[in-house]
Amino acid sequence: MLKLYALWVLLVFTVFMLLLLPFMLAPLLFGERSRYISFKAIKWWAVIFSKLTFIKYKGEGIENLHKYKAYIYVCNHSSFLDAPAMPLFIPGQFRPLGKKELAKIPVLGIIVKTVCVMVDRSSVESRKKSVEKLIRLIKNGISIFIFPEGTMNRTDLVLKPFYEGAFRIAVETKAPIMPMVVINAGKLLPPGTGRVKPGTIYVKFGEPVVTHDKSQQDVPFIKAKVFQEMEQMIVKHQEKQAVS
Repeated sequence: MLKLYALWVLLVFTVFMLLLLPFMLAPLLFGERSRYISFKAIKWWAVIFSKLTFIKYKGEGIENLHKYKAYIYVCNHSSFLDAPAMPLFIPGQFRPLGKKELAKIPVLGIIVKTVCVMVDRSSVESRKKSVEKLIRLIKNGISIFIFPEGTMNRTDLVLKPFYEGAFRIAVETKAPIMPMVVINAGKLLPPGTGRVKPGTIYVKFGEPVVTHDKSQQDVPFIKAKVFQEMEQMIVKHQEKQAVS
């Protein structure tokens, strides 16, 4: 039964991505001003994917988000099921940082290259250019999204150690950091497997961390503060679930 369900999830993922592909690629077809169409289409895809696969996404702390404010969203990463959480709950446009490996995935790779800031982590020059682009975006009032763990968490740790990139960008641009955690995605679709099952994924937003009065010397402190807040959000949810 689970194999049939996994096939259904893959079918829904692919078919509706193909159907909405022209809208997702709007910036390539009609220019930068049509980029908002891409994000609308991705949001539609995420809603359809959730409804038809019976994988529910529940948001908490959404009241902490201000629609017209640009944030640096930092989020844990434990599964491919983390992806729909972004367009479902983040208001307006945002630009994720994406690894170059994602660009090699058929169909998805085209979309990723359109909506993400791509980076080759093995290249110093690529990392430098991606950071410069992210800084320009946030200064122009567009939110950015970064997985500070760098890659999917395949360990038993609540969170992997964070890289400093997101926090250095925050200090340079004086943009607030929005801690965000996605919980239970790794249980419904463990990383490196195709074993997927229906269930509920919880998406929680913490209190924004201000950086307007901080310098680069404060980066380790900010990183530790955000790490602790995100870790506590995950642990408290797990404890609550264990009791109920």
